[in-house]
Amino acid sequence: SGCYQPHVPVEPAREGGPPNIVFIIADDMGYGDLRSYGAPDTYTPTLDKLASEGVKFTKFYANGSECTPTRTAIMTGRYPQRAGGLECAIGTDNVGRYDDAIRLAEQGDLGLPAEHNTLIKGLKRVGYVAGLTGKWHLGYDDKFNPNRHGFDHAFYVQGGNCDYFEHKEHTGRNVLALNGQLIEREGYMTDLITNEAVQFIKDHREKPFFLAVTHTAPHFPYQGPGDKTGKLLSKDVWTKGTRKQYIEMLEHMDLSIGRVLLTLDREGLRENTIVIFISDHGGTPEARNAPFSGLKSTLFEGGIRAPCIIRWPDKLPRGKTIDWPAMTFDLTASILRVAGAELQKGESLDGIDMVQFAQDKKTPPRRELFWRSRRGDRTWKAVRDGRLKLIQKTEGSETTEWLFDLGRDPQEENSLAKTLFVDVEHLKAKLAKWEAEVKAVR
Repeated sequence: SGCYQPHVPVEPAREGGPPNIVFIIADDMGYGDLRSYGAPDTYTPTLDKLASEGVKFTKFYANGSECTPTRTAIMTGRYPQRAGGLECAIGTDNVGRYDDAIRLAEQGDLGLPAEHNTLIKGLKRVGYVAGLTGKWHLGYDDKFNPNRHGFDHAFYVQGGNCDYFEHKEHTGRNVLALNGQLIEREGYMTDLITNEAVQFIKDHREKPFFLAVTHTAPHFPYQGPGDKTGKLLSKDVWTKGTRKQYIEMLEHMDLSIGRVLLTLDREGLRENTIVIFISDHGGTPEARNAPFSGLKSTLFEGGIRAPCIIRWPDKLPRGKTIDWPAMTFDLTASILRVAGAELQKGESLDGIDMVQFAQDKKTPPRRELFWRSRRGDRTWKAVRDGRLKLIQKTEGSETTEWLFDLGRDPQEENSLAKTLFVDVEHLKAKLAKWEAEVKAVR
């Protein structure tokens, strides 16, 4: 039927030992795009079933409102600001888009240095095989490629997006690579990512593995699996699309994820595999960020709230909804813990082990969450502390401030900045202290 079917019991590939980890990331998907997150117009049976088999987080935040910062946070387990130059998506053709990023690009240093990658280094130390299939977006240059970061196998798109059939950026640059070498391969990008994931699982079923399946869907260009024309999509329509096209891409991704989960079942890996699904941030106008306002590239809830589903049979409850705040880099802390990887001297994490709290059915201690996003002369900043969230947007010399009580006003419709000015000043002081603390090292 095309739907992900219930699993057939198979002899386990290996008894006990650390779990396999399959980390699936959608690109530019809205918080409310899955049926299990309230979408009325999509059919996403694979991910909805995954949510019913695991835990679903409703207050999960991306570390950034664009692709590169969130991916930096995953690999480092830290605020992306610490790495320098990665607070904005790296531009098409390896372009820096704000002062720090431009400076690093001119030096040939725009990307995440491999020594910052705490996640893969930690997993490798305890015997994991690491695979990546999909989008990278952490540097085009060879020194930043995934294999230099410790991935044993990497099939990937170097930048932020590519034609789904030609695998090139709108400039004509080929960005499809296998283990550090540019390649050409026939097929629809979502299917190629999935084929590679399925093969990786089959090849490494006998030892613990970490597999990042980082979809380019449903990020533009808006091309469904039947939209092949035989030529590169033109730049003038690259970012233009409809909700209908977007849903077609999203539903095909859901179907493809079903193939990955079915492979785990058939290889006897289901019981000893953690499956994590997130989006890297909020969606574009074609997406559904409801019930929140704001889009990708903003720090309103719609720009940074993301779905998060985690299935770990017998270790996490089934069908539970968790409504305490968590953030992308918390997954890094969780993955390292469940793998048995301890931090080495000089390594540290900013996140908490959210999976442990979910396992223990406990709420984490209250903490502040911070964001900063830069592009050109525009800077967004935000802090969430309890129910209160302060947002600042500076463009040129103009700064606008909003203060929201997310408990009463999750849609961020009524700013309290003019009336609760003591809270505004208090949160501004916290933001300033955080900014000083995460000052980039480069």
